[in-house]
Amino acid sequence: MTLEILTADQLAPVKHGFFTRKGGASSGVFEGLNCGLGSSDQREIVLLNRRRVADAMGVDDLALMGVHQIHSPDVVTVDAPAADRPKADAIVTKTPGIALSILTADCQPVLFSDPDAQVIGAAHAGWRGTLDGVLEATVDAMVALGATASNITAVIGPTISQRAYEVGPEFFEDFITQDPSYSRFFANGEGDRYLFDLPGLGLEKLHSAGVKEASWTRHCTYSNADRFYSYRRTTHAKEADYGRLISCIRL
Repeated sequence: MTLEILTADQLAPVKHGFFTRKGGASSGVFEGLNCGLGSSDQREIVLLNRRRVADAMGVDDLALMGVHQIHSPDVVTVDAPAADRPKADAIVTKTPGIALSILTADCQPVLFSDPDAQVIGAAHAGWRGTLDGVLEATVDAMVALGATASNITAVIGPTISQRAYEVGPEFFEDFITQDPSYSRFFANGEGDRYLFDLPGLGLEKLHSAGVKEASWTRHCTYSNADRFYSYRRTTHAKEADYGRLISCIRL
């Protein structure tokens, strides 16, 4: 099966892709293109999947660069291929030939580009990282490399949608304690539950950071098991583990 790669017209002509789970070599609960080295999938199979992604991005294995994601607002800047994965949740570069990558399974994968300055970025933005400022920090890191915030295009790839993201009252309190206006990202669910709009918050954060062109592909990871991995769907199904989707961008 061939790889399925979702692209966004807004990011053209920069080479990029939000890869679905289709076209990979993993089996069982990981069936498809599991690119998560932190999963319990067979390491050699994950490396094979990642090699397929590197080939699709037109780079060698070492130039497919990512970070060891920790749900933080931390960003690293890279200028040469390297094997290590520093602990952070976003990565930026102005060096051609490096493919920046992010892994997700419900959290937001966000790809950034300033085509004039030739600066790109990729961020992993779950609820904690988004709340703590990882998207704004990614914009700041790109600006430090010569980008202009208002000239950056950012696209949120497949992520969990509001209708599938049920949370409790303590989660709601965490948000409105920081900013009461964040209540607009919550809808009433059953009983004391709420439905949280993660991509809505992501878009708000991007716009507040000065990004004028920000969008979401509107693909929900939870509701399409054939195409996407989902941590929450796996949890509800009581499965032992889950695959990780990869999203990439390169100059």
